[in-house]
Amino acid sequence: MPTLPAEVEKLRLGKYLFPEELYYDRTHNWVRLEGEEAVQGLTSFGQALAGEILYVEPVPAGRKVRQGEPLLSLESGKWVGRIQSALSGEVLAFNSALLEKPELVNKDPYGAGWLVRLRPSALEAELPALLRAGDPELASLIEAEREKYGL
Repeated sequence: MPTLPAEVEKLRLGKYLFPEELYYDRTHNWVRLEGEEAVQGLTSFGQALAGEILYVEPVPAGRKVRQGEPLLSLESGKWVGRIQSALSGEVLAFNSALLEKPELVNKDPYGAGWLVRLRPSALEAELPALLRAGDPELASLIEAEREKYGL
């Protein structure tokens, strides 16, 4: 289960947490805004769908990414897949701790298991496309996929 400070408000959908201060895309990524930067990771539901993460492909700093396009690959015991960028911008840092401990994505998806830090290039235009914890669309999406995948 992800470690979150007690004061962080959370939405719980089944056993999956969705902290209210984060933004979410429809492919199970989260975004936390930190000043002029954004941190992206995989939601608690997304990591449960993937299974035990065995490898996270590093992303070089300086790489330009576009919202909705492939950012990196994850490999689990049952799945290899591309993770999309939740925002357009420039990669500032990859979480290099994941090279030695990819399981951090499973154990602490909203903390130590973050994937990349970005400098957004179109935040004002792209942020409205992301969902929030209280958004009925997020709840519907997660509930439909929980049913579909038996989670």
